[in-house]
Amino acid sequence: MIDSKNIIGIILAGGKSSRMGREKGLILLDRKPFIQHIIDAMQPLVNSIVIVSSNADYDVFGIKRIEDIIADAGPMAGLHAGLSHSKTAYNLVVSCDVPLITTAFLKKLLCYEKEGNDVVQFESKGKSIPLIALYKKQCAGKCYELLTNGERRLRKLILAVKTKTITVLEKERLLVTNMNTVEDLKTITNAIDH
Repeated sequence: MIDSKNIIGIILAGGKSSRMGREKGLILLDRKPFIQHIIDAMQPLVNSIVIVSSNADYDVFGIKRIEDIIADAGPMAGLHAGLSHSKTAYNLVVSCDVPLITTAFLKKLLCYEKEGNDVVQFESKGKSIPLIALYKKQCAGKCYELLTNGERRLRKLILAVKTKTITVLEKERLLVTNMNTVEDLKTITNAIDH
């Protein structure tokens, strides 16, 4: 497994949160902001964490915050900014809207370094999850190339580099559930309570 000193954690919190109607990373679940759940899950696996967001409200967490280098270009721009800032070969990337993620689950991404992958990601129900993944720093160059050609879809990056995909087990599906709407939040809160 990759040593934590060779990995930084990158939390992408730059989305518009238009469907949720408020900043997703700051929404409380079990009296803790989403982003704090993600910080807690990441911390044992990385030597430091950065938050990619233009929202200064995240500064309250005492974690270095950086902004997109290429503005208004979606998650790929956030990934590009995080990887460009990184000083480590490996980068654990998680979006701010998966508050049920756990350290044990994320650890699975760190077991494939000997295979020479550029990206190790999860997939659930046949859909890849590039926003819970391990990226090599060198992917920053490919992000930049795609972004400058007007391409914002992360799946184009995933197809352009050597990618390992791990299938999420049925019992793990909740861990990777995105909270995009108030309904999602209600569903997940009910699932936890039962």
